[in-house]
Amino acid sequence: MMSIITSELVSLDQIRATTPREVIQAVAEHIATTDRASDSQALFNDAWNREQESATGMPGGFAIPHCRTSAINAPTLAFARLASPVDFGSTDGPADLVFFIAAPDGANQDHLKILSALATYLMRDEFVQSLRNASSAQRVVSLIDEAVTPDEQPSTASNAPSASAPAPEGAPESISLVAVTSCPTGIAHTYMAADALRQAAEARGITLHVETQGASGADALPSSVIAAASAVVFAADVDVREKHRFSGKPVVASRVKRAINDPAGMIEEALRAAEDPAAQTVSVEAQESSDGEQESESFGRKVQRVLMTGVSYMIPFVAAGGLLIALGFLLGGYSITEVADDIAFDRALWNLPTEADLPDDFRGFGALGAYLGAVFFVIGGTAMSFLVPALAGYIAFGMADRPGIAPGFTAGAVALAMDAGFIGGIIGGVLAGAVAYWIRKLEVPRWLAGLMPVVIIPLVASLVAGGLMVILLGGPIAGLTAGLENWLQSMTGTAAVFLGLILGLMMCFDLGGPVNKVAYSFAVAGISAGVGVESEAPLMIMATVMAAGMVPPLGMALATFLDRKLFTVVERENGKTAVLLGAAFISEGAIPFAAADPLRVLPASMAGGAVTGALTMAFGVTSIAPHGGVFVPFAIGGFPLFLLAVVIGAAVTAFTVIALKRWVRKQPVDAAEAPVPAAAV
Repeated sequence: MMSIITSELVSLDQIRATTPREVIQAVAEHIATTDRASDSQALFNDAWNREQESATGMPGGFAIPHCRTSAINAPTLAFARLASPVDFGSTDGPADLVFFIAAPDGANQDHLKILSALATYLMRDEFVQSLRNASSAQRVVSLIDEAVTPDEQPSTASNAPSASAPAPEGAPESISLVAVTSCPTGIAHTYMAADALRQAAEARGITLHVETQGASGADALPSSVIAAASAVVFAADVDVREKHRFSGKPVVASRVKRAINDPAGMIEEALRAAEDPAAQTVSVEAQESSDGEQESESFGRKVQRVLMTGVSYMIPFVAAGGLLIALGFLLGGYSITEVADDIAFDRALWNLPTEADLPDDFRGFGALGAYLGAVFFVIGGTAMSFLVPALAGYIAFGMADRPGIAPGFTAGAVALAMDAGFIGGIIGGVLAGAVAYWIRKLEVPRWLAGLMPVVIIPLVASLVAGGLMVILLGGPIAGLTAGLENWLQSMTGTAAVFLGLILGLMMCFDLGGPVNKVAYSFAVAGISAGVGVESEAPLMIMATVMAAGMVPPLGMALATFLDRKLFTVVERENGKTAVLLGAAFISEGAIPFAAADPLRVLPASMAGGAVTGALTMAFGVTSIAPHGGVFVPFAIGGFPLFLLAVVIGAAVTAFTVIALKRWVRKQPVDAAEAPVPAAAV
């Protein structure tokens, strides 16, 4: 098994940088000089994105930037002792030691356990000081190898004070706590927080059992241990898995970094919660962060998160249902909508439909095609019928966790039944989530706590949200939706072209982000309304959104072929991949280009997307498939014009980004030919 660190991965007093970004860039380039990684930019991007989520500076003068990434081929630790300290956001000042941890996607669990063991050793002052005083790279490697030797690894799973040792003065009697720690990558903070909490509990004479939900796996705490605990500590930057196991326990919750910076404070809060007989839960939603800012989400960020949660869970229903409907049309012809239910439910493979069962204008693939087309159409239509309920249900889930799902689905189904559509689903989901969240915050006796998430919250939230939709909101929203649909159906000429231009700009604004998803959701919400009815406006919108979403990756790919010298070797390789991604309508294929040069790539993408959107609407192209790009030609009405619009938009993007890169140059043309920065040595 390859060692996680070698002397080639150690840099002593050679990196001269003044910001965390420069340090991470230099270390990533250093790693790329070994056989561990060949793409330093991708490695840097993943590590820097993680750093922006939460600063990795730690008390004691060190930082641990880390990431999971496909840019590296083996679990790796690079160590750098900086020439001068750099502020990584720690409360006690800048860091002079940097531990850069990178784990590949799908890393071997043995390696990940070694990395997690190392993370706990970084909480030991004597270990860090030994590294600070190391006189050679080989000495650093030896110290780290000794620390992660299996028989030396500290346990983070649980701890209890020694039976023979007296409990510290003032320690509560018969108190046990449980804790869960987790962070987005599950490599460093998860295990460091666990070890910090363990040490703080040991100092107080408290029995603490910790469940680390990290990269090396999670050993779930036994139910008997949870039942015996007086309170639970959640130190997590991501959702705690199976949180319902701790239902009814007083809870102290904060971000994972607080458990590293102030473990004693979290233990004390948990003890106070456990001793308060009236407390059902203790929520720490607005703890002060290390830089003095509130850790709770801003209102805007919270709205974005819950809406994106709903959309992300809705999309699989759309993709499956829309493509099945498209396949139904391919096999059974467009007239299959008239007889799909009768054929699918009354016929079978051994009893295929006869000519009398089929419409006069049937243009499918015979009796077998008609039967399979009907089956696909019925299944696809059923899947699509979940679009609004799923959107509402998972918006409510994003606001109130699992107790919000049933009320959200109910409110969404009511919105669907009242023809309130996509807008009604959003409003119904928000109502259900808000009511469920409010009820969750109520303090109730512990004997009632177990019934809250499974009976009381779903019942009351469904009644309130569904009742408001039926009695008060559903009718006006349905009227608004009908008016919007009529407006779209009446769009012709300049108005339709303008709508296509706006949708094209939205699809390319953030390449799969919130604005992109709003435009996409708007389009797919109209597919069901547009299938089998006279108006083609919703199907034109779907074609416009799909065509515009294909432009950014295809345009960037074309640019790398037209003017190779403006792009790095890595970007040229990404350009080859972007061809397939763009053709399949995966806008995210342009993200590597946008991450490296957003001020030129994004405007160029929006320019091309706007042109494609306007042309697609002007051409009157339609699509009954919500995804697939050029791989679903049978679902696109006016496919040659669809391709023409995409090609023109991609060309606009390519020439625009080339012009922008030529006018404003910020670095040498080819990173492969540029000299290695001194900071990377």
